[in-house]
This record gives sequence, structure tokens and C-alpha cells, in this order.
Amino acid sequence: MERNNKTEDTLAKKIYLYDTTLRDGTQSEEVNFTVNDKLRIARRLIDFGIDCVEGGWPGSNPRDIEFFDRLKKSSLPKDRISAFSSTRKAKSSCDKDPMIQALLEAETPIFTIFGKTSLLHVRYALSITPEENLELISDTVSYLKRYADKVFFDAEHFFDGFIEDSNYALKAVETAYKAGADAIVLCETNGGVMMDKLSYAVKQVKECLPQADIGIHCHNDCGLAAANSICAIENGAVHLQGTVNGLGERCGNANLCTLIPNLQLKYGYDCVGENIKELKALSMFVSELGNLTPANRDPFVGRSAFTHKAGVHVSAVVKNQVTYEHIEPETVGNIRRVLVSDLSGRSNLLYKAESFGLDIDKAQATEVLEKLKKMESLGYEYEGAEASFEMIVLKAMGKLPKFFDLVGYRVIDDKRSQLENPLSEATVMLTVNGETEHTAADGNGPVNALDNAVRKALIKFYPSLSDMKLVDFKVRILNGNDGTGALTRVLMESSDEKCRWSTVGVASNIIDASYQALVDAVQYKLYKASKAR
Repeated sequence: MERNNKTEDTLAKKIYLYDTTLRDGTQSEEVNFTVNDKLRIARRLIDFGIDCVEGGWPGSNPRDIEFFDRLKKSSLPKDRISAFSSTRKAKSSCDKDPMIQALLEAETPIFTIFGKTSLLHVRYALSITPEENLELISDTVSYLKRYADKVFFDAEHFFDGFIEDSNYALKAVETAYKAGADAIVLCETNGGVMMDKLSYAVKQVKECLPQADIGIHCHNDCGLAAANSICAIENGAVHLQGTVNGLGERCGNANLCTLIPNLQLKYGYDCVGENIKELKALSMFVSELGNLTPANRDPFVGRSAFTHKAGVHVSAVVKNQVTYEHIEPETVGNIRRVLVSDLSGRSNLLYKAESFGLDIDKAQATEVLEKLKKMESLGYEYEGAEASFEMIVLKAMGKLPKFFDLVGYRVIDDKRSQLENPLSEATVMLTVNGETEHTAADGNGPVNALDNAVRKALIKFYPSLSDMKLVDFKVRILNGNDGTGALTRVLMESSDEKCRWSTVGVASNIIDASYQALVDAVQYKLYKASKAR
């Protein structure tokens, strides 16, 4: 079955991909890339197939100045990096304007200049006449063309300006083009223009400047950045600006991780070719360097993009993936995931067990399904705790060894004065093959102390626990109306040198919920170690 709608007229049409993650993306809340981060991201973007990476605004801040200084000494291809700035100031000249001169000092062969195309901004933001603004555009573009291979003109607030006064907006971009701009980039700066109005404006620019390369730069304040960008491309734009993961001011910029696969796989445009299989990895790389939590529901690259939960869906996908997937997840470097929950059918369990390499029969699957529904009614959740789920399956199959038995535990938190930190101590008693261990340990909190005590008791029996560590810990209150006596769910993520795994515990006592998740994590580690021998 055909999965896309490529058309012959777009099949070989090249889209010039321009990434502004390192400049516009850094204006996103909670994003703070170091210079090293920016250099690493620039290289990754270029390797992925991005035609031009906007490095920043030299002269506007010390970090961008350092970036361009280090760029000169780096092995990055300079012809793939752009430096960004504004048109010269009204009462200055290009050779005396500090921002323009800082741009020249960046020594990149590509400059990107933004200028006003909205009369509202000309009159109130710049406080100059419309004619003076056109002079700024013409003078700046023509001046920079003497020093650069390419000059791109970002027509700021173009679409709002076009709605206000289409003649002036068109005159502004025509001025930039006649001054030598290599691309006229129409900026939907406020993110509030609807697709029909944007499409009409792009058509008018193409009629006015039929020989010009038209670009599009959209923001996502109405959730339309990707859709508006595609509308512009379909109406003649060939230069696409955006950011990885849609980072950017307010609601963000057009998301290249959404646009590139749509344009390449659905419309047949020439974007990044076979490199598209690295899309998921690129998305994760930028999130990791930005210390950002990836958005699970992002199209194509999100963890949930090819995740199935409903039993009817899973049953159909097992028979034919096209039933509930518009592309194969591997095309963009993602994977198919099947969740198990109280909504699950037997198909989910069989598929999930198979992914773990477990050959479960129908009777065992029915047993696991009933257990699963009972546990979830008590507040357990296995969608984010796949290690706990795997152990339920192993128990039903009779394949999970009993590595140890808990006799009891005690946790003490002691704060002796306001000026001292609390002291946490845990004592555990457990048995391994009939041998009893009674051990105490302290920690920087009750869960840490309990973790230390359990592993201290087990380490002589199971040395493989030495490289296991806790990497994430999440607590959720399940019935908030009960206040501090509410049921608590703990999700715990652990890791060793080879992998990560997640476990779950539920109790009205947060320590007991943590202990359940901890025991599952230890059991899972020991099971995997036993299988590796």
C-alpha cells in the first residue's frame, strides 16, 4: 500500500535547508547552549545535510563572539555557516555601524540580515519614515554583498506588514532583491497568520519577484508553523528556515524534525536523502546538549510517535503495519513500541513478550493480562516501567529465579537541629539461599539509604550489582484529595554499563513504594546478569 503522496512535479525540487537552532533556538525558555555545544550541534547539522547553519549574532553577546572566533580555527566548513544581524542604524553608515562591522569580523561567507517590512514597525519601532527604512535595507544589503558570497534578507513581520499595507511590504522585499539579496525570506514573526492569507502573500511575492529565491520563516504561536511553511513551499518558496525540535521564542519556530520528513517523504522534495534515518538521533542529540526533556508526542521523532496501546490497534499492526502507521518508524530512525495497560488485549502482551525474546503461550498471556489489570486498578502503571512488566511475564512463565527474600526493613530520618542536615539510615534483613544478612547503611535521603543498605547486603552474593546506579526518580500522587495520606506511585530508572531500565512501586507510604521499585530494579539487574553468563 502506498504510504505517501509524492508528486512528479516536486520529486527532484531541491529545498535549501537553513537551521537557526543556534540563534533563534537559544531564545527558547530554558535553552542555554555553551559555545562547545554550539560547535558540536553545528557539525551534527552539517553532517545531517543542513545547507546552512545560522551560528548566531556576532556583536550582540560574548558567547556568539566567541563562537565565531573559534569557528575560524575549527574544521567546520565555513561556507555552511551564516552570521546574523540587522540592517544598519538609521543615523549611521555601514562602515561605522558596530553591528555591521562585527558581522564582517565573523568572516563567514554568508550573512543573514533582517529588516522591517511592516509600516507599524517602521513608524513605532524604528521611528523613521518608510523611505528611510527602504534606504536602510538597500544600503545594508548592497554593502554586505561586497564582502560575502551570499546575503539572505529576512523580511521581519512580512505577513503582518502585507496585511497592513501590501504595497509597502512588497516594495521592501523588492528593494532587498534589487540590492543583491540572494534569498528573500518571508518571516511570519508573530506566528498569528492563517494559512490562506500566508499562501496568498507568498503568491504575490512570486509574481512581483519571479526570479528571486523565496524563503519562509515561521513561528508556532497558533500551532501552524509547520503547516504554514509547507504552504509557502507549495506556493514557490525554496528556502526553508526552522529549528531542531521547534525550539525558539514563545511557542517556538517551525520544527525541522517535522518539516523535513513531511517534505521529503510526503511531497517528494529533495531534502537530506538517506540521512533522514538519522533524524531521531539528531533530535535526541540537541535535546541532550540542551539538557531538555524530549517531547514524547512530537511527530516522527517522539517516543510516542509509533507507540500503540489499544489492543485493536496492536492486533492490526501485527498483521499489517500500514493499518495504524503512516510510515515505517525506521525510516526516520525511530522504533515501534507497544504498551501494556488495562486497555491492552492479548495481542499487546504477545507482541511485547516477543520483543523481550520471551515465548509466552496464550494461557500465560491471559494470566498476565488479568494480573496487569488488577495491578493497574491499584495504581500501578507499566507503560513507563517496562522492566517491572517483563518480570511479571517471567513470573507467569516460571522463569524468574528467586534471588533473595526480604525479612524486613527500617528507615530512620533524624534532624537534630535547624542548622543541621537530616541524617538518613536504613536497616534491612534479607535471606539469600537460606543465609540471613542484616545490614545498615546511611545515605543523603531515605531512598538513597535504603538503596545502599540493600546493595550492601547483596553485594557479596551478587558482585554484578557494583555497577548499578539510580539515574532518575519520579513520584506522583494518585489521589490528591487524600492529602499527605494519598497513594503514591514511584517510577525509578536505573542503569549499568550496558543499559537503562525502569521499575514501579505503589503504596500510601512513599518509602514502601520506593522499596518496591528498588527491589524490582535489583531483581531485573540480577536476572539480566544471570542470562549473560
